[in-house]
Amino acid sequence: MRALPIAAALLLATALPSLPAAAKTFRMATTSDAATLDPHANNAFSTYLITGQIYESLIRRGPDLKLEPELALRWEQVEPTRWRFWLRPGVKFQNGNVFDADDVVFSIARSLSPTSNFGIYVDTVDRAEMVEPLVVDIITRVPDAVIPDKLTRVLMMDREWSEANNSARPQNLREREELFAARNANGTGPFVLARRENDVRTVLTRNPAWWGGAPGPDAVTEYHHVTIASDATRIAALLSNEIDMVHTVPSQDVARLQRETRIKLLVAQENRTVWIGFDQHRDELLFSNIKGRNPFKDRRVRQAVALAIDVEAIRTRTLRGQAVPTSSMWTQFVTGYDERFASYPRPDLDRAKALLTEAGYPQGFEVQFDCPVGAYDEACQAVTAMLARIGITVRLNIQPGGQFFPRIQRQDLSMFALSWGVPTFDAQYTLRGIMMTKAKVGAASWNGGGYSNPEVDALIEQVMAETDVKKRIALIHQAQRVHNEDFGHIPLYHIMIPWAMRQGIDLAHRADNLVFMRDVTVK
Repeated sequence: MRALPIAAALLLATALPSLPAAAKTFRMATTSDAATLDPHANNAFSTYLITGQIYESLIRRGPDLKLEPELALRWEQVEPTRWRFWLRPGVKFQNGNVFDADDVVFSIARSLSPTSNFGIYVDTVDRAEMVEPLVVDIITRVPDAVIPDKLTRVLMMDREWSEANNSARPQNLREREELFAARNANGTGPFVLARRENDVRTVLTRNPAWWGGAPGPDAVTEYHHVTIASDATRIAALLSNEIDMVHTVPSQDVARLQRETRIKLLVAQENRTVWIGFDQHRDELLFSNIKGRNPFKDRRVRQAVALAIDVEAIRTRTLRGQAVPTSSMWTQFVTGYDERFASYPRPDLDRAKALLTEAGYPQGFEVQFDCPVGAYDEACQAVTAMLARIGITVRLNIQPGGQFFPRIQRQDLSMFALSWGVPTFDAQYTLRGIMMTKAKVGAASWNGGGYSNPEVDALIEQVMAETDVKKRIALIHQAQRVHNEDFGHIPLYHIMIPWAMRQGIDLAHRADNLVFMRDVTVK
């Protein structure tokens, strides 16, 4: 849709069905579509916005972000490496199959598969075992106190349906594989897939047999997940009542929407950080005019990039105050946050140029900078201009998430920006997913630049095995310090999330930026 002229895109947006209010239809516009409907193939936030409505986990986070029972009524660490879960009786998948412990065993094994992108949530898990039809144990290789937090994102699938439809393992999204589960869905959740138009619209309808009961009088009964990449078109669709909510509000529109009496605007910080990553594993960059070398393998070049970026200017001018500048790879919501990493370097162009000269690039170099369509397009544009001041000529490439995210998995990038949330609310998620050597993590890794530091790896392994809370947090801080001194990635800012919606919509504004349709009411 980014390639369409504004008028054409607006025509598409206004062509969306205008259903009567009595139908309790809720239409939310976002910038990026789900990369797949396979619940274990892609861990991108934009994918979970849809799959999380259809599929469910053993444990969920409520509107207050505290852990709540979902498909498991209760859980207990019965041994240092064994967690027991008592399952909710009477739950059925949307095709009528009964949910039981066998489906949990299958789903855990599936999330551990080589093609799974959810291994980060089961990184310490060895296996799951059925104890009784509604009791299941999850056995870990080492004691892991944050298993309940991790399992909030491991969605449960129906073994029978998956195996019958050649989807016993997750779709290999990196290789552009097609599986039945990539375009079809069968969960236990409150919504059922009704229609799927990639990069345009996905329609979900209420599951009449959901274990959570019948919807209330104002509950959403039909959800339209609408992809509109153009900022102007997205806001125009909201103001013309063609959609009910904009999930990604451009920073330049916040003040204007605050003056609109027909619009309700909710603004708060998200548990998500924008940072820059670099290809540090190839001997020659894929997308650069430098041949036979890789500038980003040199710490001095990465430091020069950090010193060239004026994050405060991005906050005040580019993002109109809708950002929290930082040098931390995670937010204050996360266990392991350290206030010492909240400060960020002041720009120093002279020092940055000197570092490039020392590294052997006195005239700078050219490189492609990849960013996904989303809330930080403008920040990527600002970084592009700032790097030009020290001689680094950037070719900015902004593309839909469905194209961008598989490229991270394939390590098909030279320099890129990513916004990274921490759904477990524990720093181990970022340490292992982003900072650990990719070969040690496997398919679960989002270390798209191939950053690798043996000292950081060793510290992460200690974090994963440590059960003493104070010692564990000290190890987290140490790993972050080494990583930051190495300029392994360049943190820029924590995201502020404005949500804009028409009056009459009621929902909780969550720090994880998720909107669960079960919690939305429409009047």
